[in-house]
Amino acid sequence: MDTTLAKPKSTRGRLSRIPSPVLYAIYALALAVSISIWFIAIRAPLWTDETGSYWVIKDGISQIWSHTGMCFPSYFYILWLWAKVVGTSEVALRSLSILAMLGAVWLLYLVARELFSREIAFLATIIFCLHPILIFESVDVRPYAFAMLVTNAAILVLLRMRRSDSNWLAAVFGLLAAAILYFHFIFATILPAFVIVFFYIKTGNRKTIWRQFGVATAVFVLAFLPLIPGLYFMFHTAGSHVYEAPPQIGDLLWTLLPALLPFVFCGSLLVAGLLDAFSRKRVSKGHFEGWRVVVCVSLGLIPLLILYGVSAATPIHTFAARHRTDAIPGLALCWALLIERYFNRPVRLLFCVALVACTAYLYFTNTAAREHSVTWKYALEIVQKDASVDNAPLLMCSDFPEADYVPMPLGLAKTSRFFAPLSYYKVTVPVVPLPRALNEEAIRVGSQSLAEATRKHERFLAMGYEHSYETLDWLSRQASADYTVQNLGIFDKIKVLEFDPRVPAIPPGGRAWGQPLRPSAKAASRPARP
Repeated sequence: MDTTLAKPKSTRGRLSRIPSPVLYAIYALALAVSISIWFIAIRAPLWTDETGSYWVIKDGISQIWSHTGMCFPSYFYILWLWAKVVGTSEVALRSLSILAMLGAVWLLYLVARELFSREIAFLATIIFCLHPILIFESVDVRPYAFAMLVTNAAILVLLRMRRSDSNWLAAVFGLLAAAILYFHFIFATILPAFVIVFFYIKTGNRKTIWRQFGVATAVFVLAFLPLIPGLYFMFHTAGSHVYEAPPQIGDLLWTLLPALLPFVFCGSLLVAGLLDAFSRKRVSKGHFEGWRVVVCVSLGLIPLLILYGVSAATPIHTFAARHRTDAIPGLALCWALLIERYFNRPVRLLFCVALVACTAYLYFTNTAAREHSVTWKYALEIVQKDASVDNAPLLMCSDFPEADYVPMPLGLAKTSRFFAPLSYYKVTVPVVPLPRALNEEAIRVGSQSLAEATRKHERFLAMGYEHSYETLDWLSRQASADYTVQNLGIFDKIKVLEFDPRVPAIPPGGRAWGQPLRPSAKAASRPARP
């Protein structure tokens, strides 16, 4: 009788034999958890640019074209129709972007299936869903989710042209490539990547390569023609749209190596190395194929590096996080390529579970994740509560950089796109508009308003985002001789100041100067100092 103890089977051996239905159920659950992170901020108040989207549609479908300035209007027509059906609450408006991003996720999975096995395609899709930029844009009331949807559709058609000589497929690709620009011009950075990938995957088919390229180009040009006036407008006013700082190499690395992904990858790489070191039988892994490397790297790096290069080499700094969205599908595919090459099945499963669990914990336990971005809602609520008692005017600094290049819409601030937060979070008091920065227009309007308020001995309020603190400080200095200035608080980086006249006006009823104006009502309405 053999008394030799049987060696226990390795953990890797057991994991390698996980039934496929169970394995894919785990990946599907991980994908569902990844998508659930998007919903953390769905109830958050709208931030400045989101109120700008609402301002575009608020006056009806007939005004959308003029409100957008002929620039990528497609999203706003869809948003207007959606708002008519679902409503205009924060949740309703954000749900549209979530639906579009869910479509983009499905298309990204199909793209990954053109390149990888089903398991690796799941991993690529999960990495795509967990990128911080994509998490932000998935609930953003702006065109980026739809631009991502169309971009992924174009990538899918492009890859399927590798096995097809169809002119119709080439025409669809050209149409989708142009449709991307109907949602945002900045996504044009991915077009050079499309050209490189097309010629590389069609190199061996010289009979059809130029025919398909010609069809796709012709359709693209025809579809692009209506956008030329909007593109001209954007180039003509390019300087007024720039407000980002010059890009830093850290911003580029953060996009390439987002959040926890590099740490989980390195940890999984260490586990893979240990398993190989203590295993007698080496398990075969994937390998790099030239065409797949070209596809993934081109789609991930070319749009990102073009945007970084333009932002670093010119005064047009456009390396904002949202403008890098079109590189995320390619970056997710690049990470999937590395995972396939260096990880076997057990380590891939470990990597997936660790990445999703850590990222979900990070977001669900962070209270700041519930706030989508800086919002004017809380500051405007304080203004309405304090100023409505005596209808005190409000001097409001715009948070749109374009406001620094135009005359202020005196008397029309509540209907101006430069003060879009007022279209969604309304106040009933008079509003005096000021630019974002302290410039000649801000000094002119501010001086006139201060002189008028001083003449009337009138109380007023002023507010502005952190970019406008210099204007608020200037206004406080100018008013110091005739007003006492109190800081009512900073609400989500938006400062609210109260200007009380040192010599109040004589109210109806003949009260003497120096007696507080409507003291009981004013005191009752004033919010607690933070």
